Amino acid sequence: MDHVTIYTDGACSGNPGPGGWGAILKYGERELELSGSHPATTNNRMELTGAVEALSRLKHPCEVTLYSDSKYLVDAMKLGWAARWQKNGWKRNAKDKALNPDLWEKLLSLCATHTVEFVWVKGHADNPYNNRCDELAVGEYKKLQK
Repeated sequence: MDHVTIYTDGACSGNPGPGGWGAILKYGERELELSGSHPATTNNRMELTGAVEALSRLKHPCEVTLYSDSKYLVDAMKLGWAARWQKNGWKRNAKDKALNPDLWEKLLSLCATHTVEFVWVKGHADNPYNNRCDELAVGEYKKLQK
């Protein structure tokens, strides 16, 4: 199985507000940058969208290491929260609905196709790929503000 390394980030100006996401896919010596935006969204939706969009680009099942500075994303996947929310009809507990079920559904489906390890990295620190994803995400929402 091929191994792909993915870095993702999301950003939002206001929360909610205009948002952007960025991703870098690395396969061997090749790199692909992706980015996009939404005019009215949240930071967490952009974090999830970056991961979904990056994994959606893979053409066949792969082993993936996905790096993100979003504890929301990484913890929900590593600790099984998202799978539990799905099993419970998108409820976090007896009274609280899970947010962003549409994106979690897509992400869980993609993770059923690929073998994905989620790794948290500190944001705005010394990881050049995470910093580049942040630049891509911020650049996308700034386009919407012009």
